[in-house]
Amino acid sequence: MNPLIRWPWAGAWLGVLMAAFAVVGCERSTPPGGGAGGPGGHGGPPPEVGVITLQTREAALTTELPGRTTSYRVAEVRPQVGGLIKERLFKEGALIRSGQVLYQIDPAVYQSTYDSAQAALNRSRATFERARLKAERYANLVKAKAVSQEDFDDAEAALKEAAASVAVDEAELARARIDLEYTRVTAPIGGRIGRSVVTQGALVTANQELALATLQQLDPIYVDLTQSSAQMLGLRRALEDGRLQRPDGDQPRVTLVLEDGSDYPLAGRLEFSEVSVDPGTGAVTLRATFPNPDHVLLPGMFVRARVEEGTRPEAVLAPQRGVQRDRRGQPYALVLNAEGVVEQRMLKTDRTLGSDWLIDDGLAPGDRLIIDGLQKVRPGDKAQPVVLDDQPPEAASGSGTTH
Repeated sequence: MNPLIRWPWAGAWLGVLMAAFAVVGCERSTPPGGGAGGPGGHGGPPPEVGVITLQTREAALTTELPGRTTSYRVAEVRPQVGGLIKERLFKEGALIRSGQVLYQIDPAVYQSTYDSAQAALNRSRATFERARLKAERYANLVKAKAVSQEDFDDAEAALKEAAASVAVDEAELARARIDLEYTRVTAPIGGRIGRSVVTQGALVTANQELALATLQQLDPIYVDLTQSSAQMLGLRRALEDGRLQRPDGDQPRVTLVLEDGSDYPLAGRLEFSEVSVDPGTGAVTLRATFPNPDHVLLPGMFVRARVEEGTRPEAVLAPQRGVQRDRRGQPYALVLNAEGVVEQRMLKTDRTLGSDWLIDDGLAPGDRLIIDGLQKVRPGDKAQPVVLDDQPPEAASGSGTTH
């Protein structure tokens, strides 16, 4: 038996359900907004997008490099004569001037040696004086034939021997004086001195391996920076082809960020770069010099340095919110052309400067970059531009990561 005949109300319900499905299908096939308001729709006005017109401006480019502070000069204090330390004449950690006496070694033996050398010199000088007078007398007597030529020659030889003895004793006296002076161990440079490794009464030897103390000159101070060889080559090429400009003969200016994130108030200058690349790290070491009158910078501190690379006179800067990335991570931007059609531009970016990207390729002055309403349009769609204010010129300087 036919089910519809057995249940007469089933046919009515089936008709109602079919009508409901038809209505739902019609609603799903209708685009939002009645077919005219969706993205890329053709039944209504094109969507509005916020655009800015790109212009060139001068941008000062800096790069941030890691580094460590290094003493400007370091001197290890060692004795040059042996003996007992009688006295330490400095306070550990104090500022020391060049030539200041740091230790006094017992000078008794060296004073005695000096006095002996002085006496020997006096004796040899007396011998020389007697030989000189005798030689002068014999010179007159030999002319009168009062003495033989042999006696005169002996007198001349004795005078020369006496002169040589004087020279030897003068050298011995000078050496004894130097040894006596070395009992006063002095600072070879000015700077801050560290701890003393010996105390009063310690026995030291000449030129021993163990330093008595270490002096470090901290004003000025070096900062050793590391830069990858790839960055160095890119900077050199940018300077050669004119994309970057730097005054001739002017060393780049460097500023520091300390370990706690604060800025060091005094600027430094880049001195030189190494002539070789570290094969282990692929990096080149740069050395900068900073004034350090208050000794804020201490040797071994980790710092970040901002090095001025130069200026780009006609830089194209694009706001970061107008730059997107595709599935492969490549940057691109949407531009509204003269016909009001959205174009996609693949970009080559250099670095971020504040809230902007520095563009190497893909955008040009005069391009209308879409920065608002990006979700409303796709490449090939028509859009209505709404001109927005440009970015402030302060964004055109700073440092960032190279990309």
